[in-house]
Amino acid sequence: MIVFLQIFFSLLVIILIILFVFQPRRKPAFVLPENFDEILNDYVPFYFNLHEGGRDRFEDKLVKFLSSVKITGANAEVEDLDRLLIGAAAVIPTYNIPDWEYINLKEVLVYPGNFNTEFEQHGHERMISGMVGTGALQNVMILSKWEIRQGFIDNKSHHNTAIHEFIHLIDKMDGTLDGVPELLLERKYIPRWKELIEMVMDKIRQGQSDINPYAATSPVECFAVISEYFFEQPETFRSAHPELNEMLTRIFIRKK
Repeated sequence: MIVFLQIFFSLLVIILIILFVFQPRRKPAFVLPENFDEILNDYVPFYFNLHEGGRDRFEDKLVKFLSSVKITGANAEVEDLDRLLIGAAAVIPTYNIPDWEYINLKEVLVYPGNFNTEFEQHGHERMISGMVGTGALQNVMILSKWEIRQGFIDNKSHHNTAIHEFIHLIDKMDGTLDGVPELLLERKYIPRWKELIEMVMDKIRQGQSDINPYAATSPVECFAVISEYFFEQPETFRSAHPELNEMLTRIFIRKK
């Protein structure tokens, strides 16, 4: 009996050691810089316009995102401002979606400026300011540092590259990058959503819309572009595009 107990306790100790040594280590929570609220108030109108409790929720989501996604400079210095703006761009479209996680994103690469289709940072045809990676760059996003900042500095613009790319990730979460966010839009609204997207693209092609012409290139880009407009200039968008505004509210604000 004594021998049995000795063997039992020895095995128990070994098991506990194995569990302790090989258990997955959680990444430490990201610590916001001391002046984070000043930065967010200055650069992020979405945050500035929230009440105190809403700001707390925004900050919680911001910390959760920055704790789970690596942000790496590629020939660019990533400063606190850049991290906070990238995190803000991730939180803004998902702020009203409970328990949202970007499970399809592990790392954001920050380039100093635009790049080309070969990811080159120098030379000609550097027209790309943001991209959601595929293939070898699956679960990676690439953003231009200049565009990250410009998207939040220019408060009169409809454009925000970082938000645009996070909309692509949201679109992609249902398994297909097609301009239809099926995880967030009730099925009964999807046919009308597709019709609206086609109508928007037609009006742009006819020169009858204030929406960025890039939206007319595909339903995927149309969804991302109008979502930028929706978040960047909400009052103007609501007035100019009431039905689109109602549909995007159903997607992002979870209106029933």
